[in-house]
Amino acid sequence: MNDLYLGLMSGTSVDALDVALCRFKPEIEIVATADYAFPIELRQRINRACLDEPIKLDEFLLLERDYSQFVASSVTSFLTEHTLEPDSIRAIGFHGQTLRHRPDIACSLQMGNPNLLAERSRICVVADFRRRDLAAGGEGAPLVPAFHKYLVESLDRPVGILNLGGIANLSLFNESGGVLGFDTGPANTLMDQWIEIHRGVGYDERGQWAASGHLNEPLLKAMLAEPYFQRSAPKSTGRELFNLTWLRTILEQQEPLSPADVQRTLLELTAQSLTQSIEQPLTQLIICGGGAENSLLMERIRLLLPNTKVHTSDELGWPASHMEAVAFAWLAKRHLECQAGNLPEATGAVGPRILGAHYPA
Repeated sequence: MNDLYLGLMSGTSVDALDVALCRFKPEIEIVATADYAFPIELRQRINRACLDEPIKLDEFLLLERDYSQFVASSVTSFLTEHTLEPDSIRAIGFHGQTLRHRPDIACSLQMGNPNLLAERSRICVVADFRRRDLAAGGEGAPLVPAFHKYLVESLDRPVGILNLGGIANLSLFNESGGVLGFDTGPANTLMDQWIEIHRGVGYDERGQWAASGHLNEPLLKAMLAEPYFQRSAPKSTGRELFNLTWLRTILEQQEPLSPADVQRTLLELTAQSLTQSIEQPLTQLIICGGGAENSLLMERIRLLLPNTKVHTSDELGWPASHMEAVAFAWLAKRHLECQAGNLPEATGAVGPRILGAHYPA
């Protein structure tokens, strides 16, 4: 039987579909990766749906159809570019696009039609990963700690893996084998939303705009007073909380600031909220996700964790910008092997569960 798995991920930044082709034998081999940027109009429609603007049911159905067709076309392009036949891929792990994550009411919505993807790609698809964990009393997120546990089996502990996507999620592994995983709060999402409305670009490349501003301590203190940061794990969050409405409500209570100063302070919020979540020194903190390319953010994390080796997953041969896609390839493999894909210690579920549903080719 073929041993290649394809992982697909589009996160809260809504910038591109990340694709990763992998083997797990049992060590990880990342064969190829790619990104497929969303068409501007599709990205705008997804963002409107994510940010709770009213949407008619027919409009949602068309959005899901168009998103799924884009995903299917991207997979077809990937196969063509890498001279791959569909039957060389065992399965696709398809996360879908999160539109709403509400663990407080045991609900989470990942948009995407796995039936269309299976039909168009002629590859079996595993999708709908979060809702079984929710049904078992968990948060449905973060799901990557189980994958991170697989990655760190041979590494010295205590060790941490930090994913800096739209939201920052952290996996901690102590010397006695204990695991803790949770969302620390915003990573890129507030910075991305802020720079888009002020400069018309999707993200702050290498943190250059933030670097042009000044840290504002009163604003930082007000943002860090958000009750989410004081909650104990397990916990997860998203743009349902950390969005421009949240930010503007806090800004209204502050002295006027330049947009660049706000951006610099948002970067500091990310750095301090996540480093304050690390209570014990680590031998190393391995960082992945798009935020790993933000030079200023990486510098701040290193300065705030002076006794920890902080580096990107690229140094271990794991492409930082594609590790979430790799994770969902691994979760697809776990599903087909009837193995649990969640870590109850991270999600709060009552026990290990096989995640996802299988859509045959």
